[in-house]
Amino acid sequence: MTDFRTLLADLRRPRLLIRAARFGIEDYCRDRDLKRLLNADSPASPEKALPRLLSEEERLEETRKAGDASYSLNRHIEVLIALMAEVRLLPRAPQQI
Repeated sequence: MTDFRTLLADLRRPRLLIRAARFGIEDYCRDRDLKRLLNADSPASPEKALPRLLSEEERLEETRKAGDASYSLNRHIEVLIALMAEVRLLPRAPQQI
């Protein structure tokens, strides 16, 4: 199983993007936002949504770095918000002592 928490923690993005996403988590509405971002009728489980969100975020990051005019800052922030919020919904692994 993929450790999405580690993948998200290892993302290196501009500080402003991350800060904007952190501020937006408070207003994240899974039913509304996830369906729109993933173009789905109903929101998928976090385990199914996260790979799709990660793929979309990687695509957006490549577009941003390339300086492509089709880059959408708003969408990038929305996808980062969804990533952060969905990771929080995953069950925690039992801690080993």
